[in-house]
Amino acid sequence: MRIMHRKKEIRVLVVDDSKSFREMVVRNLSADPQIQVIATADDAFEARDKILKFDLDVLVCDVEMPRMNGLEFIRRLLPQYPLPVVMISDAQVGIEARKVGALDCVEKPTPRSMKTVENFMMELIQKIRLAAGAKNIAPKRNFASDLATSAVIESDQRQSNEQLIAIGASTGGTEAIFEILKELPANCPGIVIVQHIPPVFSKMFADRLDSQTSLRCKEAQTGDYLEPGGVYVAPGDQHMRIKRIGKKYRVEVFAGEKVNGHCPSVDMLFDSVAKEAGNRAIGVLLTGMGNDGAKGLLNIRRSGGFTIGQDETSSVVYGMNKVAYNIGAVAVQSALENIHHCILAALKE
Repeated sequence: MRIMHRKKEIRVLVVDDSKSFREMVVRNLSADPQIQVIATADDAFEARDKILKFDLDVLVCDVEMPRMNGLEFIRRLLPQYPLPVVMISDAQVGIEARKVGALDCVEKPTPRSMKTVENFMMELIQKIRLAAGAKNIAPKRNFASDLATSAVIESDQRQSNEQLIAIGASTGGTEAIFEILKELPANCPGIVIVQHIPPVFSKMFADRLDSQTSLRCKEAQTGDYLEPGGVYVAPGDQHMRIKRIGKKYRVEVFAGEKVNGHCPSVDMLFDSVAKEAGNRAIGVLLTGMGNDGAKGLLNIRRSGGFTIGQDETSSVVYGMNKVAYNIGAVAVQSALENIHHCILAALKE
């Protein structure tokens, strides 16, 4: 006989910058037998990491938060992670919250309001239960036309100059890279690419990108300096890394032993990007077999860079990018068709 297990708890993340209010909400929610507070966060950036880490049913989010308010947070969040949101706000802000995708709102009790904490919590619990059963919760908007919404959050405080984009891929990567680059503007920061590809074919690939995109693409050579609108593809039998020289990045290509079974290696490039560019870097790991690039992408993220991984559905092989996602290297996981939006959104900071 098959035993049916009923899901008893609604898994909730509570985001509020007031520690005392957050603790009060958590205490009261935890007393409800149907609700489990999985995690808390005091700002949007911490909330982003918790959303990536935990399997959640409902997000409870305050409007007033440091660095990024709740409205902007869910406006950017929902197109990528369509999670039911109950916003804590006043009545006027609640209208705007629903426009950007919140399912419902609860007015926050204040010394001047007639609402008591008990009534507030009863209403919040009821709306969390309703939100947990909601379907089709993504906001009704044209995703492709809004560049700022395709990333969960843009990497904070990245300098607009001295930025670079590093892309790694293997099986299925040539088409994936083309799909991204053809959508990027001619003035975007310099792009360095490691695609697992045989010698000779790397130059052919670079030439194709040069002729079919608005970017200036070439097979990389030692001594190249990254320039806006420039794309530098690693030769098929040499590693590639970058070196920061003043406010520019110099390319170095060299022969060497295989790393993770590959030359060129994505990890070799990404490790140098993490070291030399830090929070000015955007790292992108695409479809491919194996694990090359996963640790390097994690290093980019740990250095303050913004990281993107191609999702399983749009990947020819969900391998390298899967390993990266599993070890926490991916800040945003995205379908291939939306990755250029994620890049552009991250560049706005």
